[in-house]
Amino acid sequence: MSTEAQTTAQTHPFQAEVAELLRLMVHSVYSETDIFLRELVSNGSDACDKLRYEAIAKPELMAQGGALAIRIRPDAAAGTLTVADSGIGMDRQELIDNLGTVARSGTRAFISRLSEAKDGAGLIGQFGVGFYSAFMVADRIEVTSRRAGAGEAWTWTSTGGAGFEIAPADEAQAARVPRGTEIVLHLKADAKRFLETYEIERIVSTYSDHILFPIELVGQEGEPRQINSASALWQRSKSELKPEDYTQAYRSVSGGFDEPAMTLHYRAEGRLSYAVLLFVPSVASYDLLDPSRKGHVKLYVRRVYITDEAALLPAYLRFVRGVVDSEDLPLNISREMLQNNPQVAQMRKALTGRVIAELESLATKEAKDSKAEPAEQSEDKSKEDKSKDQAEPPSYAKIWEAFGRVFKEGIYEDPERRDQVLGLSRFTTTVGDGRSLKQYVADLKPNQTDIYYLVGDSIERLKSNPKLEAARARGIEVLLLTDPVDAFWTSSPLGFDGKPLKSLSQGEVDFSLVPLVDEAAKPDDAAPSGAVDDTAVIAIVKAALGERVSDVRASRRLTDSAACLVAGGHGPDRELERLLARHNRGAGAAPILELNMRHALVKALARAKEAAREADVEDLAALLFEEARILDGEVPDDPAAFTARLNRLVMRGLAGAQ
Repeated sequence: MSTEAQTTAQTHPFQAEVAELLRLMVHSVYSETDIFLRELVSNGSDACDKLRYEAIAKPELMAQGGALAIRIRPDAAAGTLTVADSGIGMDRQELIDNLGTVARSGTRAFISRLSEAKDGAGLIGQFGVGFYSAFMVADRIEVTSRRAGAGEAWTWTSTGGAGFEIAPADEAQAARVPRGTEIVLHLKADAKRFLETYEIERIVSTYSDHILFPIELVGQEGEPRQINSASALWQRSKSELKPEDYTQAYRSVSGGFDEPAMTLHYRAEGRLSYAVLLFVPSVASYDLLDPSRKGHVKLYVRRVYITDEAALLPAYLRFVRGVVDSEDLPLNISREMLQNNPQVAQMRKALTGRVIAELESLATKEAKDSKAEPAEQSEDKSKEDKSKDQAEPPSYAKIWEAFGRVFKEGIYEDPERRDQVLGLSRFTTTVGDGRSLKQYVADLKPNQTDIYYLVGDSIERLKSNPKLEAARARGIEVLLLTDPVDAFWTSSPLGFDGKPLKSLSQGEVDFSLVPLVDEAAKPDDAAPSGAVDDTAVIAIVKAALGERVSDVRASRRLTDSAACLVAGGHGPDRELERLLARHNRGAGAAPILELNMRHALVKALARAKEAAREADVEDLAALLFEEARILDGEVPDDPAAFTARLNRLVMRGLAGAQ
């Protein structure tokens, strides 16, 4: 970078995603414009946190700029609102990087969702691009920043168009910012209400009261006064706090506008002492399925923010938001040391156990309440509660609906708590929705010893899967698993309450000891006169299909369909094989073809063999195999050959009928 470029104003284009984001902001994709002030105050708080952390090792960084604080100054005459902090500040390159680009995966998908979202404010806060929300209320923004310890200050200016300008701060700007960042919003005509002190106080009280640094409002007389409590809510006694205090703290921590579905506030004493304030949201955040699987619990040490990357909870609990404040960890602990610190490991174990125990308590209470309260009465009560505009009580069902698909990752990631996670899991089954394994085991059929499941990509397809036929005929409940994670956790040998979990698409199944729902529908096992025996038919089909199948056998799981494909008793399930194949992780073993020996198509194949119609035998064997693939949600390897074969068989049938 030349000296001239460092001392003169330069114009830079926005990253494409930022330009699109600003277009949405300028045209106000949603009406909840209060969000901008919450986000700017939150960014200022983060900047103060970062400086306080760096100043542990370099106290000289605090030499200029005064105490850590956030200051809001409305100027009605100029039509500007200024939000300034005395935090870490930014140098020239950091202004370009932080305010000109969005260095985060999934930005394009986020912008697409934001443009359609009704709750845009929640998305903005959760995604961490809140600075740009200021363009909802401002048609021009000036950002002056000086990195702590640096001699020069820089100014970033933009009207929310195609780009921004970077220039050295002038003398007046530099004098106002000895350290930190000053953001001056030139408000739009319809946003002048944000110059009113009562409006600013309302927003700060609602969203930012528990920011740990003083938030000062400069009135007309020019004197600043603190308008937030600036107290660590998690360090206060539960008896001092009201439900609305927790809601405000949750919204500040999560960046959302929903109500917390569960709140966990306690203090651990003993070998380790730490305060805990954790929340489970009501709705899933945008980044829930982000590949980084990053957690959202912030670590403080004696009220000093350290990091949100301490992984204080396992990845399958990444939906939990909140704060843990330790009294024992050293203030100068590095982020790298956190990974191997035995105290942190002990805290992680205790926190995980406590969160799961709280979820168990909530789930147990909900199950008892549902038994104690008749459905009609519950419905009436729900209407009554809504009419009184009361907040809904914590709901485990709501938590599961929002986060169950990631919580189930713990079944294979956390062997120590596997039984607990399984017990907390809820499933859609052939009986109903939201079923627990405890309910499943309580409703086992006579002589049923296993818990049966079927993995697929949609509930509708699973419900029509032929592998359910024999189970349905005996009233056996089957778990219908459609989340991608289901193909992985079911690959481990698992059980619940002494009952092993067994796939209906893997290995052999035998329901013969379980009574049929309708005994009159019991099939006649006697072979029809003159029929080719099962062994001969199986040998014929196996020879015709060759290496496309690893085996052919008579099915005990089919009652109506002609054939189905299953995996062997060892190795991955059929759905896991397909999932791995789609990600180029192996083609998988050839499947086993099971035949319903009583089906008309199988009997037709036997007759074709008796009559030496070899072409019909080849076509029927291939058709059975390809039909089974289609029923599994796959397509024939050669669609043209499949169509030609089907046409031949249809034409032969039509010719024979004439």
